[in-house]
Amino acid sequence: MDKKSMVELCRVNAEQYKEVEKIPVVVVLDNVRSEMNVGSVFRTADAFLIESIYLCGITSVPPRPEIHKTALGAEETVEWHHCETTMAAINQLQCKGYKICSIEQVHGSISLEQFIVNPGEKLAIVFGNEVKGVDQEVVNNSDCCIEIPQMGTKHSLNIANTAAIVMWQLFSKIKL
Repeated sequence: MDKKSMVELCRVNAEQYKEVEKIPVVVVLDNVRSEMNVGSVFRTADAFLIESIYLCGITSVPPRPEIHKTALGAEETVEWHHCETTMAAINQLQCKGYKICSIEQVHGSISLEQFIVNPGEKLAIVFGNEVKGVDQEVVNNSDCCIEIPQMGTKHSLNIANTAAIVMWQLFSKIKL
């Protein structure tokens, strides 16, 4: 097997990307500490045509060298917004008709593979701080919580890995 060339991959340029129809999913980062995690989320959001990213609280905003290092320019293609608090972002998104889905381990969560995306539904998926997870007030104001099933001794994943898994699942349910 030979690797595909860049031409064979049929990649769009940054200007063309802005015109491509995005899936109705917004990512909300709730006080994410690591700029490398933020950059990784940008890169994954670009890959799966995420509508936009809300960077909240202490989450760094572009331009930052550490974000760029992992985003590889996706911070320039994916639309983003900054909010002082995650609740401010949640309130804005609820007013725009988004269903708020926190990615968190809670009683009554929906397992990711069982989560149903209804046609035309707009989703905001909230990813939390590397240590504390999604803030409890945000969880309390979410329409649902989605959990990734895990069977090992560690019951948490890095936020960038979690975001990649969730964005892929939503993309595959909406686009494929």
